[in-house]
Amino acid sequence: MNQAERLRELMAGERLAMAPGASDSLTARLVEQAGFPAVYMTGFGATASRLGAPDIGLLTQTEMAAHARDMVRAVGIPVIADADTGYGGPANIERTVREYVQAGAAAIHLEDQASPKRCGQMAGVRLIPAEEGARRLQCALDARGGADLVVIARTDALAAQGVEEAVRRGNAYRQAGADVVFVDAIRRIADAEAVARGIDAPLMISIVEGNETTQLSADEVKRMGFALAVYPLSALLSATRAVQDVLAELRDRGTTHGKLDRMATYSEFGRVVGLDHYGELDGRFGSG
Repeated sequence: MNQAERLRELMAGERLAMAPGASDSLTARLVEQAGFPAVYMTGFGATASRLGAPDIGLLTQTEMAAHARDMVRAVGIPVIADADTGYGGPANIERTVREYVQAGAAAIHLEDQASPKRCGQMAGVRLIPAEEGARRLQCALDARGGADLVVIARTDALAAQGVEEAVRRGNAYRQAGADVVFVDAIRRIADAEAVARGIDAPLMISIVEGNETTQLSADEVKRMGFALAVYPLSALLSATRAVQDVLAELRDRGTTHGKLDRMATYSEFGRVVGLDHYGELDGRFGSG
């Protein structure tokens, strides 16, 4: 079973398919080791980890595809990858799909923002016409060919134009052939309910800290009608605060001794990155 098939099976299961976000390959390994069945390659996190910059469309297609490839290599679970707008016209979309297929991604999502795009949680999102969004999805589906890749249609219409337009676009994108529909920037539980009620398609939801939707349990999200939930910023925001706390301790006290209980040990970190495996290789095949 390939990774796209595994993801489809997860989404069809009785339990919600949960995919925490990872900003890099190390975090992806932590997600897998925590027992989650899939991981989400967040563009917000990728931009932060590679550039130290906000998610305003700064990363190129090749940078994002390389990031996906590295993450796929690091884990054995399906990787759901942000593919932004496809990075241009039909020729760019075709190349984007083929690059992500070659990278081994289980799924990608393509959005209907106008350039310059930005994180869906930010103000000022602008949309392309829905008909153009549908054609771009059909281009991606055609580029997929015989490869097994889950194509997720993302619409940013909720924040830009309201829930009715988001529902309309979601149904239109499903009719265009999208495997899954993703209405981004759902902040209120009432909007999540309206999206689940109004769109006839397998649904993905993004749950971001600071929004009302974090009150929902996985079981509640599943009962509402969503098949897949991603948590794009949970790990990144947690790691950021932890690093800030330790660095402040070192700056102010000249030692990290008071924060040791907040850190993994050297040996624990070695297990995270699979150090024992490489030691075994050296033992079996090294020069001695």
